[in-house]
Amino acid sequence: MHRHEGHDACPGDAVDMLARAESLCRERGLQFTPLRRDVLEVVAASGKAQGAYDIAERLSVPGKRVAPVSVYRALDFLMEQGLVHRIASRNAFIPCAHVHAPGEGVIFLICRTCGGVDEESSQDLESGLGRTLERAGFTPAHSILEVEGDCGLCRDRKQAS
Repeated sequence: MHRHEGHDACPGDAVDMLARAESLCRERGLQFTPLRRDVLEVVAASGKAQGAYDIAERLSVPGKRVAPVSVYRALDFLMEQGLVHRIASRNAFIPCAHVHAPGEGVIFLICRTCGGVDEESSQDLESGLGRTLERAGFTPAHSILEVEGDCGLCRDRKQAS
């Protein structure tokens, strides 16, 4: 299993993600515009899932508002490049600090108490899901599973009180 602790992000992670994004865009011949960079920086540095309106607000300064539609366009680009993930149940975005194997599914563990999101992938789950989809004659474009509950820290706090 791969584990990425989204709610433990630190500034160094954001710097690494920006460098990775710049390198990836250069290799693919894509533009890493200032807005795309700014959006990725906000998502990577926040340490929690962010909505497009929250990102737009953080990027706006007096006299210069950033439109949510522009943020959504930047987020679409960043998702296509595998740099951020969308948490559908929250309509929010988190950074992805690693490269997924082709067809690799992602499991998001969403803490209902602290809002933290951990990212996992599991070969066992992939195998089982693949067999189920094959029996159904269904060909997925990608697979993302969201599970809501309590992270280990919040569970331990609840048990201690």
